[in-house]
Amino acid sequence: MSTEHVTFTADGIPLAGDLAVAADGAPAVVLTGPFTGVKEQVAGVYAARLRDRGITTLAFDHRGFGESGGRRAHEDSQGKLADLRAAVSLLAAHPAVDPARVGIVGICLGGGYAVRAAAADPRLGAVVGIAGAYNSPARFSAADPGGYRAALASFLERYDEELPAVAPGGAPAAMGGDEPYAYYGTERSAAEHWENRVTYGSLHALMTFDALSAAPLLTATPLLVVHGRTDAYCAPELAAAVHAGATGPKEIRWLDAKQHIDLYDREPYVSQAADAAAGFLHRDLGVSPGT
Repeated sequence: MSTEHVTFTADGIPLAGDLAVAADGAPAVVLTGPFTGVKEQVAGVYAARLRDRGITTLAFDHRGFGESGGRRAHEDSQGKLADLRAAVSLLAAHPAVDPARVGIVGICLGGGYAVRAAAADPRLGAVVGIAGAYNSPARFSAADPGGYRAALASFLERYDEELPAVAPGGAPAAMGGDEPYAYYGTERSAAEHWENRVTYGSLHALMTFDALSAAPLLTATPLLVVHGRTDAYCAPELAAAVHAGATGPKEIRWLDAKQHIDLYDREPYVSQAADAAAGFLHRDLGVSPGT
């Protein structure tokens, strides 16, 4: 099985991806990964696992990251959703892909984007979130509305400035703490085109991105949520809430991971998540979206 490097555009911005066909007519998925992540990291790990399980995959770099164009190191929520629409179009048009058997898999922040994308794009016949970040501004602000608004103001004031994505020893970073550094700051995440920087505007995008409210809009689109029972960075409570909010066919699988990043590259968790996703996709991408 070979991987083809592909290029395509969204809003005129060039995007780069890796597409691997499992078999003619096999279920096919677009993958979207963690905040600041590139296709050779977590999305690539799951692409390889799913290919081995008979799923055609497209992992790509969102605008601003990796080998894709666009404003560097900047999280653009609406732009990323446009990227996903373009990726779905590319995948659905491939001669080896049945456009009625296309879904989406998101990991970490990508889990929230996967739900939002599937809620707005009826071409997507199934959605999988793994260790997903199902952001909810309403919940973020509920305990301290003033603090939430102050944080947004501070990010807007420094919108174009940059800070490290991760940093050791508790130093300021977009993804603070030892756990993100244990992945992104070490050989575990080694990737030529990943950069340890991100804009403050990206933090504003994260705090205002609403994935949770999209769950009911999936209607009949099947949803699988795979999540660690313990996760200090993507709340299990929000994983349960996105599952509860979905109105169509849905499943939730809890894994006994001890850290969020266990589901990035650690066994047995990655294989457990890939097994669950592949079984779900083979079953639920057998029909056209929305039926």
